[in-house]
Formats: sequence, structure tokens, C-alpha cells
Amino acid sequence: MSISERKKINYTVACVNEFSKYYNMNQKDAFLYLFEFKGIQFLIEFYEVEHLLSFDNVIEDLTIICKNNGGDLS
Repeated sequence: MSISERKKINYTVACVNEFSKYYNMNQKDAFLYLFEFKGIQFLIEFYEVEHLLSFDNVIEDLTIICKNNGGDLS
């Protein structure tokens, strides 16, 4: 596994952890939600931009992406 791939994985794990804290859910449920509603795909596809943002901004982006794909955490 390349260093770049490891960085993406570590970043994705950190984002899932922060998302789970923000929405007061366990990490497994947060991952499954983000996977189902394309949040994980978004993080991987736009890693180069997203990893430069704060976690608050990333959570906001993930919330919008997931909502646009049928998710609802209101």
C-alpha cells in the first residue's frame, strides 16, 4: 500500500470518527450511513480538496452529500 493510500484511509477514518461524534452515533453506524449515502465515495473522490478543510467544513459537506443521496439525520 502506498503512502498516498494510507493517508486517504487515515483521513477517511478520522472523518468517520468526527462525523459520529457530531451526530452522536457509534462509529460503525456512521460508516454505514456514509457508505450508503455516498459520503465515503465523496471523501475518496475529493480527498485532495477536502483534507485541506476543517473537520467542521467536512462534516457540513458530508451532510449535504448524504442528504442529496437520500440520507436524513435531522
